[in-house]
Amino acid sequence: MKPKKTTKDSEFNNSVDANVEEPISKTKLKAEADAQQELGIRLSELPKDKLLKLDLPEDVLTAVLDTKKITANGAIRRHRQYLGRLMREIDNAPILEQLARWDGKHTAENAYFHGLERWRDRMIADSNVLAEFMALYPKTDSQQLRTLIRNAQKELVASKPPKSSREIFKLLREITQPLLENSNTDDGDMPINEE
Repeated sequence: MKPKKTTKDSEFNNSVDANVEEPISKTKLKAEADAQQELGIRLSELPKDKLLKLDLPEDVLTAVLDTKKITANGAIRRHRQYLGRLMREIDNAPILEQLARWDGKHTAENAYFHGLERWRDRMIADSNVLAEFMALYPKTDSQQLRTLIRNAQKELVASKPPKSSREIFKLLREITQPLLENSNTDDGDMPINEE
């Protein structure tokens, strides 16, 4: 038969528990280690010029660059674990911030290009759209754009390669790029995104 706990024993246990920090669970430690390893793998997928911009410690940079050279499956797994261990030893906050900025810029560029594609497709489908574009970008060479639109429509009907369509896209990018670079808004208020 077990002895009953007295109130004095339970008070002692409560006071001891309040002063001791609970250890981190093995599951949480494993999840953190896996996150560090995934960050190392993500870094190994970046081009070398971006890696150099991250200002990584020499041993981490070397390990990341070596990842691309390893081809054996077992060696890849071991090297990723090694890379994860190196990543745990450094402060990852600046790296994660820079990666987030690059991801955001990539997303913004994709949205910008999709906007250009919508303008191009609308111009080819409807000749009145050119007037809308000219109202937004008055310095546009309308004659050149009209010629390209007419050629793109002919190519579309004849099922030819979309050479003029590509030229329209390039021209739209040349026209809108200076405005995009001078704009400080990241919220998508550029006229290029209108439909």
